Amino acid sequence: MHAPIGHFDHATPAPDCLGELIRPVADAVRDWRGDIPADRIVYVDTDPEWADTATFVEHYGKELLDQSANCVVVAGRRGGETTLAACVVLSTTRVDVNGAVRRQLGARKASFASMDVATDETGMEYGGITPIGLPGDWPVLVDPAVVELPYVLVGSGRRRGKLLVPGKVFAELPNAVVLEGLGVA
Repeated sequence: MHAPIGHFDHATPAPDCLGELIRPVADAVRDWRGDIPADRIVYVDTDPEWADTATFVEHYGKELLDQSANCVVVAGRRGGETTLAACVVLSTTRVDVNGAVRRQLGARKASFASMDVATDETGMEYGGITPIGLPGDWPVLVDPAVVELPYVLVGSGRRRGKLLVPGKVFAELPNAVVLEGLGVA
């Protein structure tokens, strides 16, 4: 199969390579219920040594810089309660944690979750966290620019490999909220 974006040696529909995916991501693909078929989600094998963005796009395609998204875990606090959420923004932007995220979560304070919290709660590797396969009760906040792209490069749940996902899929994820102003320049 030819990858829909980028220049990858191997591209496989995610349902055909569940063994390459970590459990939460594989389970989400296996149990997929979205309007866009799961076989449109593509897994590409990538070298973890080229994970740095500049090196990655140099090797796999410069156009990927504008077609990549980051998924970060945030913690919103109000009183003694903490709400974990995922935020998906283009890699050329940053998450408006203290504005858009804090307001959406109804939190008094919001911040990026620690690496240990992010990996323990998601079951994914730091640097590879993806919105596909997150805990079902988490809000998934998505910048509209991500949803508008035909395909988006995101993590696969581990440092090796990436997912190429139709942008509209992100709006279909459980508890997804497309949130204006989430990603800022």
